[in-house]
Amino acid sequence: MNASTVIEKLKEISSPVYREGMLRFGIENSKALGVKVPALRKLAKEIKKDHQLAQQLWETEIHEARLLATMIADPKQVTEKQFDKWVLDFETWDVCDQACGNLFDQTPFAIEKALDYSAREEEFVKRAGFVLMAELAVHDKKADDLVFIQFFPIIEREAWDERNFVKKAVNWALRQIGKRNNTLKPLAIATAERILQQNSKPAKWIANDALRELRNR
Repeated sequence: MNASTVIEKLKEISSPVYREGMLRFGIENSKALGVKVPALRKLAKEIKKDHQLAQQLWETEIHEARLLATMIADPKQVTEKQFDKWVLDFETWDVCDQACGNLFDQTPFAIEKALDYSAREEEFVKRAGFVLMAELAVHDKKADDLVFIQFFPIIEREAWDERNFVKKAVNWALRQIGKRNNTLKPLAIATAERILQQNSKPAKWIANDALRELRNR
């Protein structure tokens, strides 16, 4: 299957109504066709892993083509150059999250990039740093607790960022790391309590939301 064939399939299963509705979820839709994620996952299963096709789909800049690319790309073939390029191309939170959760968290660069991107200024690059932390906490079952302990000072450091897509990712990372096990949970709670003392609106939201979930588990 080539990229042109895939795009035609995407157009066939697209919905103008769904495309308009994407805006309600904060997804910019000027490059979108309007295809739901479950339909993309079904198509990805038909295609299977095809790294070359994934790269071709990514270059079309079509929203759903990029989402599909994250599902069929092979993490074993992802280079550091591709990792950086795709992250710099992020224009919406959902492509960011799908790329991190479907693909990038399975690469050997994931921890390094989480640390790097978390200090970047670009909104979706910075979001990617914290989404990687959250996805690693969920998916990397073999990772040592020290991997996640090193993330706490960064989460605390960046809790000032009031941009919605960054703030929510910082919160997500803190909660997921805290939910990983009983060693990390009290450390996450302590981090949230320190964040609460920063006395800024985003910090208070991040901390209170995390504490509400972690203390009730």
